[in-house]
Amino acid sequence: MKMKFSKRYLLIQRIIQILGVIALIASGIMVVWLYKLGILNDSNVLKDVVKRHDILGPFIFILVQILQIVFPVIPGGVTTVAGFLIFGPWLGFILNYVGILIGSGALFLLVKRFGRKFVMLFMSEETFYKYERKLESKGYEKFFIFCMASPISPADVMVMITGLTNMSLRRFMTILAITKPISIISYSYFWIYGSSWVKRLLGK
Repeated sequence: MKMKFSKRYLLIQRIIQILGVIALIASGIMVVWLYKLGILNDSNVLKDVVKRHDILGPFIFILVQILQIVFPVIPGGVTTVAGFLIFGPWLGFILNYVGILIGSGALFLLVKRFGRKFVMLFMSEETFYKYERKLESKGYEKFFIFCMASPISPADVMVMITGLTNMSLRRFMTILAITKPISIISYSYFWIYGSSWVKRLLGK
């Protein structure tokens, strides 16, 4: 059964959708800008960036990761890959991991507090009901675990939908703590090294 919303709610929903489009465009512009600066293809530039922001940089990055999850209109994949490129594989992974865990936990609690109306601010009714139907299946938790480990699943959507279940915060965070390293590393390394791997396979 579809929910009825007030005009004010629909206006807020529309504004968030527009912000999502703007954030997507801005992310594309940022990638081009970073490439022109040499940050995406010059390790020396990356080292200089880290040295200039060796104290505040990590904290700012974690905050950005938290915000992109709690306010799920910013493409998280861009920031995740940026973490590895800017801070290196080890620190980049730790910062991504901490930011994603905190942000996901916060988003989960927000859904627990505000319910379906909060979730539907960030997705269409069609998408919402598509995933909500999966809540009725007996294997939902296994499906959720698979999605959290997968580098290509809609992680923010799954976090919000799972917030509508009876799953406890402790259980939720335990699943994320175990599965997120898999998705973070596989997603980031695919985008960072994927092109070179393809060239090797093609013998170029």
